[in-house]
Amino acid sequence: QVELVESGGGLVQAGGSLRLSCVASRRLFSVNTMGWYRQAPGKKRELVAAISGGGYTFYDDSVKGRFTISRDYPKNTLYLQMNGLKPEDTATYYCATLTQTPYTDTFYPTGDWGQGTQVTVSS
Repeated sequence: QVELVESGGGLVQAGGSLRLSCVASRRLFSVNTMGWYRQAPGKKRELVAAISGGGYTFYDDSVKGRFTISRDYPKNTLYLQMNGLKPEDTATYYCATLTQTPYTDTFYPTGDWGQGTQVTVSS
């Protein structure tokens, strides 16, 4: 059973915007910190943004001020609003469940991943 399903990727020009969505099962969404990772060809997967159940948010420095993570509980949906996109944002984006080391900005995936959605930013 697929429990995390991403959508919203596409091709956009530099400076443009996209909003990614991840519909999750209630089992995963209601009790977990959630986040977005991305992986570009030849590079390791990196955490872009995270949001706890209480609404605490974390952003990688490369996307601060441009990306916004949010979650809609009635819809069991995680979002990533991406503005001011740059060619270096080109990657496959994955939503995932996370665990957070208390009182730190250290997050670890807990093993649930979506299938990914491709974001391509042209210059």
